[in-house]
Amino acid sequence: MARRDIERRVTERGHNHMTSYTIPTRSGGGGVLSQIGGHIAAKAAPYTPPWIGAATLPPLAGWGVHSLWGDTALSAGLASAGMGIGAAVLSAVTWTVSGGTNKFRRFRRAQATASVAAGMGWLTCSISAGPFGHPMTDLWLLGGGLFAASWNVRQLMRNAHDETEETTDKGGLGKLAEAIGLEKVQVTKAKGNGKGMVTADVAVPPGKTMDDVQDAAPKLAAALQVPPSAVTVKKDPDNAGRGSFAARVADLLQDGVPFLPPRELGLLPTEPIPVGWYADGEEWSINPFLADILQHLLIMGVTGAGKSEFARAVLAHLMTRRKLSIWLIDLAKGEQTLGHMAEGLDWFVNNKRGGRKEAKLMLKSLPGIISARGDELAEEGLDQWTPASKLNAMVVWVEEAADIADFDVLDEIARKARSVGIWLVISLQRATWTNLSTDVRANLQASACFGVDEAGDASFVLPDRVTESGAIPDWGSSRPGYAYATGMGIPTERWTMEVRSSLTKTVRDQIREMILAAAAYRDPLDEVTTTAAGLAYAQRTHHGTNRTTTPDEMSGPAQLHAVPAPAGDDEEDDEEALTPEQEEAAAMEIDDAYAEVMSHIPADPEPHADYARLNLDDDVPDTEAGISFEMPDKPSTDQARHILYGEIDGWAAQGRLSFETGDLIPAAVAAGRKRGWLQNELKKLTEQGALQHDAHGEYTIVRPLTVAA
Repeated sequence: MARRDIERRVTERGHNHMTSYTIPTRSGGGGVLSQIGGHIAAKAAPYTPPWIGAATLPPLAGWGVHSLWGDTALSAGLASAGMGIGAAVLSAVTWTVSGGTNKFRRFRRAQATASVAAGMGWLTCSISAGPFGHPMTDLWLLGGGLFAASWNVRQLMRNAHDETEETTDKGGLGKLAEAIGLEKVQVTKAKGNGKGMVTADVAVPPGKTMDDVQDAAPKLAAALQVPPSAVTVKKDPDNAGRGSFAARVADLLQDGVPFLPPRELGLLPTEPIPVGWYADGEEWSINPFLADILQHLLIMGVTGAGKSEFARAVLAHLMTRRKLSIWLIDLAKGEQTLGHMAEGLDWFVNNKRGGRKEAKLMLKSLPGIISARGDELAEEGLDQWTPASKLNAMVVWVEEAADIADFDVLDEIARKARSVGIWLVISLQRATWTNLSTDVRANLQASACFGVDEAGDASFVLPDRVTESGAIPDWGSSRPGYAYATGMGIPTERWTMEVRSSLTKTVRDQIREMILAAAAYRDPLDEVTTTAAGLAYAQRTHHGTNRTTTPDEMSGPAQLHAVPAPAGDDEEDDEEALTPEQEEAAAMEIDDAYAEVMSHIPADPEPHADYARLNLDDDVPDTEAGISFEMPDKPSTDQARHILYGEIDGWAAQGRLSFETGDLIPAAVAAGRKRGWLQNELKKLTEQGALQHDAHGEYTIVRPLTVAA
């Protein structure tokens, strides 16, 4: 054989074992052949032990046992029985200690057990028959050779495959994955928690992505015969080829979740708020004020989906805490939803007459409040609100925000409020761009999505990675209280698990008693915020109770401080319709009052004068009446301001806190000034903080102008 061919073959053999060998140049052919022989011997050496053992151990052991116990029938029988029992025990031990989970270890287990059993069986027969002679010699040669060869095959396969490599268990979920067309997807570490939840790790083969697994989630839910939302598949953010699978195969929440009361009254706002349960039976709690960033909350769901239950569960806890003030707007249901909890609300605007105007005043006061609180926190050396501040934390909860939403105001509040300790919560049925601007929605980083009618609606509130995993509450109102929640201190791995809020309807009286008992712990709104809120807050319709205004000191458990209805209220706030009889009686009263007033007006002193019969539209005749008029002196600047401020203060005293520039034209005329002077005065008052001016040209009275003057 040529040296070049020898080098090529040896090199190819070496490549098969991931090693390349080179034969050095020798002058003599004998040296080359000796090296080849040595190499072959080295490679064959690992495979010789099974052959050596099969060739030497059986005849030696067989000769030994036959010599010891094969002389008489009695000793041979007893020895054979004992050897048989020992063979069974040794085979069982071999089976136990050689266990494994992958296919190579399972093959090794069977092979080792079979080898031990066959060897011990042959040895037992050798006691009586002896190792030499037919058929014992035949069995030794054939059986020993076969078993030695099988161990060589196993060694070859081990070199080609790592026995420690983890392989997929095709039982359970693995077989289910194959049934829906994901036969190459590895499903490992499948386990149940004993509470109706099954989880597993998922890995996709080359050419596949986790998107393919997520797309197959509905098929998997159908195969498991569970609702579509019960199966979720999440991606691993650190590995695009891996993810996790979760399935709810039993509903622990279907009988409802009892209300979880606070462990004690007077907790700080930064304590967790238990509001329900997760699908796996764990407690669902939120903690917005302790999160690194205070995330405003967007709540969405159709009518009957459970938004009100969630609101009552959260607010009931917050109403028992100190250093916290709650403002709430609910023009849809008002007293029906939260009337029994009104004592815990510092400012409550409901659907009574004038509510819409008051709600707008509340929201318009917030930008000024945010600015004042920011200045105070800066003086305290705080980058954001903490319980160490003298300011209260605040919750501004707006139900059905689409009814009163001023996108510009909401956007400013959402962008600036989080650092000053104001938690904005907006609740509505559909968060479309017509109901809530995209800018506002982008600043509401936490979410609680209850049942929706269309799957696409969930994308308005839940992050993409949540809906892509299959966590879509498209069950409408058929499962009240069920939802998906994100943010507010909730771990991200919990975002795709169903939750259900506590049931509060059955414990209304207990919640009311709890809120009344917590009045001694609730702190009144801090002075900085009260001053910045101005007249809108001072003249609010509803005053809550706290440790300085307890129910015993008030005329009722939830005293409402009524003020005159603002002038120019919305059309939908008109008084209740009168019956025909009431209308007739009212008309008669008006006629009687008119007649009484007219009776006091004197008759025309000059009934025969040229102008006596003139109408308002007739030209006045030229006459020399000899009458002259003197122009009054123009009011001074101070007098003009006194007239203007008096008009505005008069409105504020009557409860009218908003106006437009044109409403002050009569006051400007009385002050002897023109429109330009009026606009300059309003600008100064706005800069001083006495007035607030919005983008629509409307002014809001923040505090009495006598202070500004």
